Amino acid sequence: MMLSTGIGVLTSGGDAPGMNAALRAVVRTALSRGVPVYAIYEGYRGMVEGGDRIRPLGWDDVGGIMHRGGTIIGTARCREFRTREGRLQAAANLIARGINRLVVIGGDGSLTGADTFRREWSSLVAELVETGKLSRDTAAQYPFLALVGLVGSIDNDFYGTDMTIGADSALHRITAAIDALVSTAASHQRTFVVEVMGRHCGYLALMGAIAGGADYVLIPENPPESGWEDRMCTLLRAGRASGRRESIVVIAEGARDRDGNPISADYVRRVLEERMGEDARVTILGHVQRGGTPSAFDRWMSTLVGYAAVEELLSATPESEPQLIGMRYHRITRQPLMYCVEQTQQVAIAINSGDYQRAMELRSGSFKEMFQTFQALSSALPGVTRARKSRIALLHAGGPAPGMNTAVRAAVRLGLNQGHTMLVVRNGFDGLIAGEIDECEWQAVDGWGAMGGAELGTSRRVPAGEDLAAVAQALTAHRIDGLLIIGGWNGYQAAHRLYQERATYEPFNIPIICLPASINNDLPGSELSIGADTALNAIVEALDRIKQSAVAVRRTFVVEVMGRYCGYLALMSGMASGAEQVYLHEEGITLDNLRADIQTMIEGFRHGKRLSLIIRNEYANRLYTTDVICALFEEEGKDLFDVRRAVLGHLQQGGSPSPYDRIQATRLAARCIHFLSEELDRGTAAAAFIGFVNGKVRVFDLGELPHMVDATYRRPKEQWWLELAPIARALAQQKYDTRGA
Repeated sequence: MMLSTGIGVLTSGGDAPGMNAALRAVVRTALSRGVPVYAIYEGYRGMVEGGDRIRPLGWDDVGGIMHRGGTIIGTARCREFRTREGRLQAAANLIARGINRLVVIGGDGSLTGADTFRREWSSLVAELVETGKLSRDTAAQYPFLALVGLVGSIDNDFYGTDMTIGADSALHRITAAIDALVSTAASHQRTFVVEVMGRHCGYLALMGAIAGGADYVLIPENPPESGWEDRMCTLLRAGRASGRRESIVVIAEGARDRDGNPISADYVRRVLEERMGEDARVTILGHVQRGGTPSAFDRWMSTLVGYAAVEELLSATPESEPQLIGMRYHRITRQPLMYCVEQTQQVAIAINSGDYQRAMELRSGSFKEMFQTFQALSSALPGVTRARKSRIALLHAGGPAPGMNTAVRAAVRLGLNQGHTMLVVRNGFDGLIAGEIDECEWQAVDGWGAMGGAELGTSRRVPAGEDLAAVAQALTAHRIDGLLIIGGWNGYQAAHRLYQERATYEPFNIPIICLPASINNDLPGSELSIGADTALNAIVEALDRIKQSAVAVRRTFVVEVMGRYCGYLALMSGMASGAEQVYLHEEGITLDNLRADIQTMIEGFRHGKRLSLIIRNEYANRLYTTDVICALFEEEGKDLFDVRRAVLGHLQQGGSPSPYDRIQATRLAARCIHFLSEELDRGTAAAAFIGFVNGKVRVFDLGELPHMVDATYRRPKEQWWLELAPIARALAQQKYDTRGA
């Protein structure tokens, strides 16, 4: 007997930006496999009530929803589902629609309830048979309920995934709010206490504090030691004495002291006013953190886990253990659902029992690392003068990338804290040769974390010939002991040139390290470069506007994005926006490709389609340019649809860096200063480049550089994101898609 394979999908618990992208992926993946899929509206309440609350979804029903916040199928609490009677009715409603596979998008409570339902399934079906509500033949088609969980939670508080659906978007809201508060606080020389969500998880508070350049943070997992009030005020006074006009304290809603007593935002405000004698204000961000358009990351990450959820369900057997689908190091992962739930709940247990060391251990390694980095940045007093050990210079090289200034801020302050003299070089290697080098103190980089561009200036000059002697002379004249190069391909080339010429020029025998900063994400040794996330968000925001303008008429938009010979921005923006086709240099473009795409477009528009979105990497093909592609589409579309081109250009390089770019720039800068300090302490002179590989910071010997790159096309030989291309295309095109992407 053929077993039913209908899939139901519901969102439960608090809403989170990105839930709609996950829903879209679940629906379109199921339909592409020939499996019917049903939306269960209003979460478990809809499952219990049945009727119109459980409705089939078609391909077009989830078109145009990726940019929408919240969840279009609703979420609600349901007391009835907590009872066996309620779950019995839910089982009857699912079977009535042929559903025996379930995707639940929610938090630990929602996922725990789903697992209870799954474990009771056979007894619920048996009871329905015994009471005459279900025939034995029908019951035989539903021997088990397959279950997959996706975590929808802005708190990023779940074990088994690096990021939960909605957390990155919430961090965008928090960072934007802190940026806005800084300007008004500075105007009045005022302190703001900003309360963010997180009952048992300090992720949003900690990362928001780092991204926003806050002075102090309070999180549930690591309460401050007794007397923290005095230490906080001492730090803030030191900032004022050094010339800073504003102070920001970030507090998680679940913050407490070492004795387990809650610390409220209002208590912090009173402490600041009473002990510092100045105005303090409280801003509770509340549900603004949940709302709004999802970030680019929340769109493409949710798309991937939604796709994987269906793949997992369709391979499930009665013996299969329910899985949690998450993301680790930008890859899809599967782990036993209830194990992840139990580990997640252990954090709250550890906090409530006062075992804060255990609570921190249960968080990720990067969480602990960033907490230590923030402590180092915030605990150093800007007015303290230390004996200076070594002279470290910082410079930019290559094109500007958002996050460069954040890296400089962190490197300068952490370097000063470790006793180094920090030198900043203006205008890259041009400035180094010209002697545009200044000592930099703590307050000089105040506010740089939120600034886009490159305040130090940059250049694409790669020293060669006589330049090498000039660089050597500058290093000697300014007694530079270590060099940090923040930039892209030109910076890596320049560093490698100095490395190669060490035998000829003695001054090049100093520790050197490159920090990856390039919107193109085309650098070796790092899965993501600083600036790429900001550029991706800028592209997706522009695509949202383009789609709004295009849907009013029948139109195809061909959008050209940056990246040179690296298609990262093109593919990931295509996935995050639901573009129907993405042209990459790595894959090439042929006339057959274009002919097939034209036919797909014509067929779609004939069946009522109103919008077609095509993304083209700027160097995808030398002959099939954006203009040529537009002309082909226009000619073949005739009166059926018109065609417009959009070249996004340098707007992709501008803007305030995203929270991710600020956080990771800080993280990498900290590692770079640590590397240089260790080399200087040992009296050695290693040359290296740094980056993220499998979620961890790795340092590579500069001599490995030529072996890791495709020198012809200036991109890494291994590009992890290319494996996502088939998924993006599988979810973007359908023969009779009538609403576009």
